[in-house]
Amino acid sequence: MAAQWLTPDERRAWLALYALTSLLPSTLDAQLFREARITLFDYHVLAMLSESEGTSLPLHELAARSSASLSRLSHVMKKLEGRGWVRRLPSTSDGRVTTASLTTDGLVMLTELAVSHVSQVRSTVFDALDAEDVADLERVGRKILRGMDSAHWTLSDGEVASEVPGTQGGPRPEHGARLTSHHQTRDPGH
Repeated sequence: MAAQWLTPDERRAWLALYALTSLLPSTLDAQLFREARITLFDYHVLAMLSESEGTSLPLHELAARSSASLSRLSHVMKKLEGRGWVRRLPSTSDGRVTTASLTTDGLVMLTELAVSHVSQVRSTVFDALDAEDVADLERVGRKILRGMDSAHWTLSDGEVASEVPGTQGGPRPEHGARLTSHHQTRDPGH
């Protein structure tokens, strides 16, 4: 079988994507580590809890929302528990299921850290993009993700970020603080 080499346009797009996926996590990690001694993955785990109903999720769902194995999540949960930011408890509806919950101290820390994190995400990613670029980034990102994991939770929301009410910020008290990079629907944002 002959190799189907990338066209010059595909190669440039691939190299840009590769560089982006290599450099972006370390750039965001550096800021989070300087300010709170946590990684982007740690922050994302905390943010996913903050966005969930009651700031709690079953570990298997938190692992899916964090794109991580249960083993990796367990290691991070141990570290975050040691800092008093999360706790693991048996589910109230099914004792066989372990639930992760964000503590009040964890939410306070995350809310304070979110201000600088959002600023870093904005300056690193979004300041160089116009609205059309942001829509294209979402469209292309979802298309690639769908090919890799058609059941990924971000694809099941049925929302296009530009159609999400409140994407410019503002409280949504029925959920935890929306502290994720992908869209901000609660103060203080991600």
